[in-house]
Amino acid sequence: MTKTKSTKVNRAWINDHVNDPYVKQAKKEGYRARAAFKLKEIDETLGLIKPGQLVVDLGSAPGAWSQYLRRKLSPRGAAVGELNGTILALDILPMEPVEGVQFLQGDFQDPAVLAQLETLVAGRQADVVVSDMAPNLSGIEAADSARIAALVELALDFALHHMKPQGALVVKLFHGSGYSQLVKLFKDHFKLVKPIKPKASRDKSSETFLVGIGLKAPK
Repeated sequence: MTKTKSTKVNRAWINDHVNDPYVKQAKKEGYRARAAFKLKEIDETLGLIKPGQLVVDLGSAPGAWSQYLRRKLSPRGAAVGELNGTILALDILPMEPVEGVQFLQGDFQDPAVLAQLETLVAGRQADVVVSDMAPNLSGIEAADSARIAALVELALDFALHHMKPQGALVVKLFHGSGYSQLVKLFKDHFKLVKPIKPKASRDKSSETFLVGIGLKAPK
């Protein structure tokens, strides 16, 4: 019985995936995943990504956000060739190279990996930090909320130490226990805080994104 149910769920997911307009659009435009359109909508709503910037992409694999960033920092919006800006990407998983993107494989929660990323930053301040990091969810809400919060807090801590005062941080989180505390945490540190649920996020998913713009001066 369980097997049949899970097969049905898998079939339904595959069916949704194959017929998903964002999956089709991603293929058409050469993006590795539909996730590119989540960042695209966030960026177009708030005007975050501009030529000449230093952008850090956390949780970057399979590379769709890095691809989008690369096109935005290209004088002609191209996937290859000239690049006006710097993109540093990090993920615990391997990522196929994206032209012009400096990729570091490792666990962001490992201090040694964070030190390597800081070496790549080389004393500069990021204009934008984007994080699509998410833990492997266990289905146990309290444990999952703690894992999600830990990654958001790490991304925030990185932004506080390595981002320009007028910079922006984009993080992925999920509605559920702990969500309101993370919104409050952002409001403590940013002048403008905006939750966004992009159209490319599946309706059934509790996934949402939180954007903080402009760091408040430390008290």
